[in-house]
Amino acid sequence: EPTLIAPRAVDFEYDVDHRYEAFIIRSNLRQQNFDIYTAPLRSPDTEHWQMLLEGDEQHYITGHLALDNYIVVEERVDGLDQIRIMDLTNDTEHFIDFPEAAYVVGLGINPNFTTHSLRLGYNSMVTPSTIYEYDVQQRVLKVLKVQQIPSGYDDTQYTTERMTATARDGTSVPISIVRHRNTPLDGSAPLYLYGYGAYGYATEPGFSSARISLLERGFIFAIAHIRGGDELGYHWYTQGKLAQRTNTFNDFVDVARHLIAEGYARAGNIAIAGGSAGGELMCAVVNQAPELWGAVAAHVPFVDVLNTMLDATLPLTPPEWSEWGNPIEDAEAFKLIQSYSPYDQLEEGAYPAMLVTAGLHDPRVTYWEPAKYVARLRTLKSDDNPLLLKTNMEAGHGGKSGRYTALLETAEEYAFFICVLKGE
Repeated sequence: EPTLIAPRAVDFEYDVDHRYEAFIIRSNLRQQNFDIYTAPLRSPDTEHWQMLLEGDEQHYITGHLALDNYIVVEERVDGLDQIRIMDLTNDTEHFIDFPEAAYVVGLGINPNFTTHSLRLGYNSMVTPSTIYEYDVQQRVLKVLKVQQIPSGYDDTQYTTERMTATARDGTSVPISIVRHRNTPLDGSAPLYLYGYGAYGYATEPGFSSARISLLERGFIFAIAHIRGGDELGYHWYTQGKLAQRTNTFNDFVDVARHLIAEGYARAGNIAIAGGSAGGELMCAVVNQAPELWGAVAAHVPFVDVLNTMLDATLPLTPPEWSEWGNPIEDAEAFKLIQSYSPYDQLEEGAYPAMLVTAGLHDPRVTYWEPAKYVARLRTLKSDDNPLLLKTNMEAGHGGKSGRYTALLETAEEYAFFICVLKGE
């Protein structure tokens, strides 16, 4: 007979692995950044859980694997992926050392319970997708496979960095950066700054073969790991939603100002891009600090936030109230959403060059949101910078399907940025 470990409950998560006479359980029972527990097979209910490893605001436990002699834990430490090895034979532990300042790593497929080696998936903003085998006893990484780049790629020509910016409320916000080694850091190079910051979705500092073309043309590429994602833990997500939503926009602007101060960019020579909630971010920061941006790509942007959250007949509106607030029943939520909703905050003035996209069949951000945003902005902007609206008549929220079509849409965005910032 199947045995229930713990009943379903609101905001309660757990996942289970098995080792001999115990379950090894990862759960947010105590706190939202998760802990690792053990529980006996015969009585696995929460009353019998015993703490094995505590998470905290610096250690965000994201996964685990139980082996014969080891417990392997995936976690993020100050926003950076780490693999912790807990050796049960001698009660010691260590973290695997990786060669770069910013990267993405996770456990691969490890079906062998009795083993002293691990398969890991690794990539960074410089290193293509790589499969490592890690010898736990010797603490040595061995490369098994590396993604091939058909056009040719020399990773020694690029460098990746990680730094932090101090937001206006004193919070440290991580930034991941990649550039060609010959690109100067004197503010002359165009900077592409990407952000998302919503739904607890972490933007990882991973590899992109498409990005190489920008780096070869002298762009610096940076990711702002702003609040609203969960890069630094669950609290990083909650500090960018509901009543604290504006932290997301402020963090992005403050990251840009930090990069300008450090010589990575200059005001007016920064390209920014994001989609969906990231598109909302783009248009919100354009309203807040238009002078910083040279070119903006807002893909299927959630720009008419207040009107959408007021329309309960839209099928996706009620589920979204937990993320943005319910302005129908909560006057404070109404005021807050109105204060940052990009459509509602448009006013007369100069705006950067903008490419705004929509999908006719988009069920998440209805096509009329970006359309009405662009229509209104055209009546208010006082500059001659291009303001382009592209409505994809055959696509939904994620653009057209198909491997090569996605590449064409990326190329379209890159061409817009190159044309505007480099005049090519």
